[in-house]
Amino acid sequence: MRNGPQTGAASPRSPLDATKHPVGTWRTQAAERLRTLGRKKRVRAAGALVLLLILFLAGTGWDFRSVPRAAADVGVSPHPKPASRAAARLVAERQRLSTALRRSVPRGAYIVIDQTHNRLRLMRGDDTVLEAPCSAGSGMVLKEGSGGRVWVFDTPRGRFEVLSKAERPVWRRPDWAFVEEGEPIPKNPGDRLEYGSLGEYALYFGNGYMIHGTLYERLLGRPVSHGCIRLGKEPLREVYRQSPLGTPVYIY
Repeated sequence: MRNGPQTGAASPRSPLDATKHPVGTWRTQAAERLRTLGRKKRVRAAGALVLLLILFLAGTGWDFRSVPRAAADVGVSPHPKPASRAAARLVAERQRLSTALRRSVPRGAYIVIDQTHNRLRLMRGDDTVLEAPCSAGSGMVLKEGSGGRVWVFDTPRGRFEVLSKAERPVWRRPDWAFVEEGEPIPKNPGDRLEYGSLGEYALYFGNGYMIHGTLYERLLGRPVSHGCIRLGKEPLREVYRQSPLGTPVYIY
């Protein structure tokens, strides 16, 4: 005999029934979260409106009114009046020196040598035509024996001029060149001549000093000369070409 379902007994759940309850719970929780977020947004919006209302009524402390022109220009005068007669004299002296400085700038080309940083500039007015590393005097001291002559290999400072120019210059070695090498000083003047060591060009600016080339371009930018100004091949060509006789040379 077939047994039918018994009254009061729980019917078995299918696998599909077991998944319905968790899905329903998730949906309920999601809806509750959305309602909570909605309430928070409404509270924040209401708070922002209240803050704006308070600022509108009480003010921010800033004054955005336009400033009258007379008040806006106060203290912006490009030429304020000196506080005393002494200050007025200083201002006048400064203006006089500035005018004199502008007038002292050469009209044509001129050479400026910074021997502290070993830089040479070819200038024209306020414009820099060329800038290159150079080598100024080393400042070393050479003594000839005990109680003999002393040479200091410094580059002179001041204003000079290009007095003469030479292509393929020949160096007439002075006495110190032989003392430095430990060689006897020659009696024949021809034995002093040295070819090729000064480069392609030389610009003489007085007392044996010159701007010339060098065989040791790797040392440019360092104070290693005996007082002359050494310059690289390409910059020397340009300086020679653009510097006629009388070109001012400023060394500092």
